[in-house]
Formats: sequence, C-alpha cells, structure tokens
Amino acid sequence: MHPATYSGGFLGLVVLILDLIAIFEVINSNRSVTAKFLWSLLIFLFPILGLVLYFLFGGREEHNSGYEVIA
Repeated sequence: MHPATYSGGFLGLVVLILDLIAIFEVINSNRSVTAKFLWSLLIFLFPILGLVLYFLFGGREEHNSGYEVIA
C-alpha cells in the first residue's frame, strides 16, 4: 500500500481534535445559550468549514474569559 492512502485517517483525526477543542471553547464561553448551540451545530455539521468560520469570525477574544491557572 502507498503511504498516502493513510493520510486521510490522520487528517480526519486532526480535524476531529480541532473540532472538539473549538466546541469545548464555545461551550465554556460567556455567549448566550442560543449562540453556543448555533456555533456548536455549525462546527458539528460542517467540521472543516465550521472550524474555519469559528476561528475567523467567532470573536473568541470577546467571549472567552481566559484560562485560570490551576497551581
């Protein structure tokens, strides 16, 4: 088998991980419930397009309160 045949599985895994990170970020943001639902639905239904649109137009800086240091 040619090594390029396995690249789809690897790229799919990368997209899945990035989508889960984006959905986790949306859920933990201070957006309204409707906005959280719509962004999550967009990312879930259109994984690559939704991810790109979220990172370009999601206003991440405005809606995320930042991460707290644990220790």
